[in-house]
This record gives sequence, structure tokens and C-alpha cells, in this order.
Amino acid sequence: MIARIWEGKTKIEFSDTYTQLIEERDILDYRKTEGFVKLTFLKRSDEEFTYFKLLTFWEDLDVVKNFTGPNFEEATAYKDDKKYLVDWPGSIIHCEVFAE
Repeated sequence: MIARIWEGKTKIEFSDTYTQLIEERDILDYRKTEGFVKLTFLKRSDEEFTYFKLLTFWEDLDVVKNFTGPNFEEATAYKDDKKYLVDWPGSIIHCEVFAE
């Protein structure tokens, strides 16, 4: 299994809007991908920013590539993300899951 880890941040005033966008768009998109296993979405805020960390789990790297296309080592950014993310599109790493 492969864990795909994305990190990004928004200005604090966009926190609720971006959270809702993630819930209504991104999560549904992941779940309809064959080979998607599960996800965990984390967020925390300070006085200026909300920081997001998304952990998605996939059967293997080929499934990730089916979701992302050939640029699987880059964050998958949606058009509206540019309005909200300070560090658009954020960073991405892949890790092999060897224990749960």
C-alpha cells in the first residue's frame, strides 16, 4: 500500500471555505478512484493560517498514477485551489506503508 501525503495552507479567513471545498469535491473525487483505500485529513490553525495535511492510501503506485496522471510526484491541484492556497499547489510525498 502507498500513502500519498499532501500539505498546504490557507489564510485563516479561508479555512472554513476551503475545508468545505475539500469535503464536497476532493474527498468524493478520491473515493471514486478504483484502488483508493482510505484517507485521513488533518488541519490546524494559528492566528494567520490554517495548515492542511492529507494522507491518502492507495493499493499501489500504479493506482496513484491512474488518479494523478503522469506527474504523480506533483500535487494534484484543482482549479479553485489557487484562490485559497498560500503555497499552491503544496507539497507531496509518497511512502510505502509497511505496517498498520
